[in-house]
Amino acid sequence: MFKNRKDAGEKLAKALEKYRTENPIILAIPRGGVEVGLQVAAKLGADFSLIIARKLPFPDNPEAGFGAIAENGSTFVLENAYYWLSEEIIEQIKQEQTAEIERRIKVLRGGKPIPELAGRTVILIDDGIAMGSTMRAAIELCKNRKAGKIVVAVPVAGREVAEELQKKVDELVVIETPVYFRAVAQAYEKWYDVSDEEVLDLLRENIRKKELKDQDFHELET
Repeated sequence: MFKNRKDAGEKLAKALEKYRTENPIILAIPRGGVEVGLQVAAKLGADFSLIIARKLPFPDNPEAGFGAIAENGSTFVLENAYYWLSEEIIEQIKQEQTAEIERRIKVLRGGKPIPELAGRTVILIDDGIAMGSTMRAAIELCKNRKAGKIVVAVPVAGREVAEELQKKVDELVVIETPVYFRAVAQAYEKWYDVSDEEVLDLLRENIRKKELKDQDFHELET
């Protein structure tokens, strides 16, 4: 379906072209959503930042989660979670993920606060949605920050999760909703876990491109 995250971002940007005139802000969920989001921001000429949200993983199965927490404390927890885990364990996992969120804010966003969202069109982007927990937490953060319009945009998602998320936002944009959906990775020819350093490289390259563009613009003016 997609060669890689860059290809996915380019295709997603085309599907979001109508938002160009709304001066949107693109908020990407790291780490996988960053390259996708940067492609969209570049094509739309939009502001870009990171929104940090983390899955709440099961202690004995970290790949699976029972919810998620965003950087402002907005939390989504599955209703059945308290049958599976004690309140004490859930609180401990939330604290562990909050510490990781704080680390990512410091490392990936340079300790800067999330930009002002009140009244703005916010486009939330990830490289795909499996369970949708982190996206739900990110949506709640945007609602708490009084975003004017919330759009969730991803290259791929499961059909049931997509239907659920569509009820929570102003618009959901998904390019592919496979019938037999098991994991986000199945939609990509080249898939791998993204590192902090790669995210930082992508962000640095984005800044460099902007500086060159601004320089060219000033030269044209003079």
